[in-house]
Amino acid sequence: MRGRGLILVTLCLAALIINLDTTIVNVALPSLVRQIGATTTDLQWVVDAYNLVFAALILAAGSLSDRLGRKGMLLAGLGVFGASSLAGSFATSSGGLIAARAVMGLGAAMMFPATLSLLTNVFTARRERAMAIGLWGASAGVGIALGPIAGGWLLERFWWGAIFVAMVPVAAVVAVLVAWRVPTSRDPGTPPVDWLGFALSTAGMGFIVYGVIQAPVWGWTAPATIGALAAGAASLAALVVAELRTTTPMIDISLFRNQRFTAASGSVAIAFFALLGFIFLMTQYFQVVRGYSALATGVRLLPVAVSVGVSSVVGTRLAVRIGNKVIVGGGMGLFSAALAWISTASQDTPYSIIAVQMVLLGVGMGFTQAPATEAIMGAVPEYKAGIASAVNGSTRLFGGTLGVAVIGSVAASLYTSRLTALLPPGLPDRVVTAAKGSVGGAAAAAEQVSRAGLTGPAQRLVDAANAAFMHSLTGACLVAAAVAASGALLVAIWLPARPRPMQEPAQPAPGPVLQPTEG
Repeated sequence: MRGRGLILVTLCLAALIINLDTTIVNVALPSLVRQIGATTTDLQWVVDAYNLVFAALILAAGSLSDRLGRKGMLLAGLGVFGASSLAGSFATSSGGLIAARAVMGLGAAMMFPATLSLLTNVFTARRERAMAIGLWGASAGVGIALGPIAGGWLLERFWWGAIFVAMVPVAAVVAVLVAWRVPTSRDPGTPPVDWLGFALSTAGMGFIVYGVIQAPVWGWTAPATIGALAAGAASLAALVVAELRTTTPMIDISLFRNQRFTAASGSVAIAFFALLGFIFLMTQYFQVVRGYSALATGVRLLPVAVSVGVSSVVGTRLAVRIGNKVIVGGGMGLFSAALAWISTASQDTPYSIIAVQMVLLGVGMGFTQAPATEAIMGAVPEYKAGIASAVNGSTRLFGGTLGVAVIGSVAASLYTSRLTALLPPGLPDRVVTAAKGSVGGAAAAAEQVSRAGLTGPAQRLVDAANAAFMHSLTGACLVAAAVAASGALLVAIWLPARPRPMQEPAQPAPGPVLQPTEG
């Protein structure tokens, strides 16, 4: 570790800002409605444009980083990310902000695989690699949980664009540190670019993630949803066929025959499915049902951030000592138990109880995602680290996006059905429509009713909406708990306890995998 601590800090900082940007924008959505006239559809795409481009391009970016050089890809990604963040902060229309968010997603796709692949090429012994991946995983998990805190703090002091401006100096500092201290690495064989693989992987991930994002709007059985998901599946099937036929594939399909690689990838997707679905619900619970500000909501999510950070480091160390199966499977079990416990929460549950529930959930998350990432990266030779880290990133993105869509759809369905049964009679149609849209819409509609002098019906509307939301929270958490439990079963059956001896193919050309550079 001596002399490499700054490299580790630098790569963890890069991972932190990528994940921070995934959730920081959520707290600014109400401000965007007031200040640039964003519609509900606009708000959805301010959030989803980043995730869609990120997911669509991450496999291609990871493969390119193996071929062209990971350090150069990381520096280019930091430049794109910083410039688009600055542009987004001064957007005067929803369209301009959505475009900037899409370019931020491109920058994130270039950065994310490079951070992990560079790290695994610097820390090559399993124990030190596990420790480094634990810290990297901690920074990634903490970034997601810290997004609402950082966003809330900035919004209480500055305008909405500050959440994007704040990323610029951080990206610049990271870029300077990368250029100064991080060594370059790439696949020494430098195989030619697999353009067909790039096109098919981008289309496949793009269609699937787009279909998942739009499914709650179109309906899960709507022809448009089925068509988008089918197009994505067909593109990925064509990718498999194309990669099996080419001598220089973008993705070595044989990797997925490795149970360690495949089971660990599946557990990462399931963990982020549950985590992002949980954060989606709990931010509404704290802000609308409990009445906390954006900053106060973020602060109350700190137990998740801290416990994810600590347990990611501890979990990877334990995985080396007693095996990935026990730690990852145990983490998924804790995750499932925490979600089942959270499903029993009420409007009056003391925060101390909720904090303990979130600590349990965070420990489960840390024990799952970081040790599973270590298993993924340990299943491939170092010169293929870029595409392996891209697969890891794509499973995170797909799982998280699917989690928000599925958990959000379940919660919305349960909320609407229960609210319909609880609504007080005599409310105007426009109030009922707003209330059925979301618990936040119900709170806003109740304010209008109260200003009209109808304080009794307004309070009954608030009570009905809160009760309906708590019903939806219970059901959605139980669904997420069941998914996490299935992940624990997957790990118990498929994930090997220990890495098996790696059969590496002969490299096409000799040369050092790691070429230290200074400045």
